[in-house]
Amino acid sequence: MADLDSSLTAPTVIVDGVHVTYRVQGVGGKTGAPGNDAVSALRRIIRRGPTPGVQYIKAVRGVSFVAREGDAIGLIGRNGSGKSTLLQAVAGLLPIANGRVYTSAQPSLLGVNAALMAQLTGERNIELGSLAMGLSPDEAASRRDAIVEFAGIGDFVSYPMSTYSSGMGARLRFAIAASVTHEILLIDEALATGDAEFQRKSQARIMELREQAGTVFLVTHSSQIVRETCNRAIWLEQGKIVMDGEVNAVVDAYDADVSSAVTQQAKGGPVRQAGAATR
Repeated sequence: MADLDSSLTAPTVIVDGVHVTYRVQGVGGKTGAPGNDAVSALRRIIRRGPTPGVQYIKAVRGVSFVAREGDAIGLIGRNGSGKSTLLQAVAGLLPIANGRVYTSAQPSLLGVNAALMAQLTGERNIELGSLAMGLSPDEAASRRDAIVEFAGIGDFVSYPMSTYSSGMGARLRFAIAASVTHEILLIDEALATGDAEFQRKSQARIMELREQAGTVFLVTHSSQIVRETCNRAIWLEQGKIVMDGEVNAVVDAYDADVSSAVTQQAKGGPVRQAGAATR
C-alpha cells in the first residue's frame, strides 16, 4: 500500500505540553493521637500543604505532538516510559496536570468503548460493545458473525467472558473495536496477543483504518509490528519524547539504544540512561 502523506492532511490529535502525575499513597510519617491527626489534616487543607506519606510520580512530562489523518503512530519505549499513560490521557481517561489535548473526535481506546462485562456472554458483549460505539441494533447484529470469526473464539461466544483466557478476551476486544471505522483509535498491546494469524489480521485491519483516513495509535513492545504497521513512531522514556519521526528511523535508533544498554550491562559497566545519546 502506498503511504498517505499525512503532512498534507488535517490534524486529528494535538497534544500540547501535557503532564500527567500519579498520586500514590506511600508509607511513613509519624502517627499521633486521632484528634491531633484531624487537626493536622485541617491545617494542611487550609495551608494547601502536602499530605504525609503521599508520593507524586510524573508519568508524562511536557509531551507535545500533532497527529493527522492517515497516521498510524507506534508508541515505543521501555516499561514505565509513559506510553499507556499517554494513551489514556489522549482518551480523556486520566486527568492532565498541565497542558492540553485537542481531538477532532472522541478517541476510542481499545477495550474501553467496547464496554465488555465478564459476567455476560461474548455474544451479548458484542451487541453491547457495538451499540456503545454508535451502531444501530441491526448494524450490530449484521457484524456479529464477522467479529466472532475475526476474534477466533468459536463456540465460546455463547459462554460468559469470565471463562475466557486473557488472550481470547483481548482478541474479542480488538475485533469489536476494529469492526467500526474510527477517526481516532488507540490500541494498547492488542497485537501482542494471539498467534501469527491473528497478528496478521490485526495488522491488515490497522492498514485499512489508515486507508480510510483514520488515525491509529499503537503501543507495543514489538519493533517489527511497529515497522510493518505504522508510518511514524514516537519514542518515550521517563515520560518525555526522545524522538518523533519516520518509523524506521525512530525504531532503528531505539533498537540501537536498547542493544547498547544491554551490552553495557553485560560488561558490568554503569547502565546509561535510556535515550541519553539522542535527547
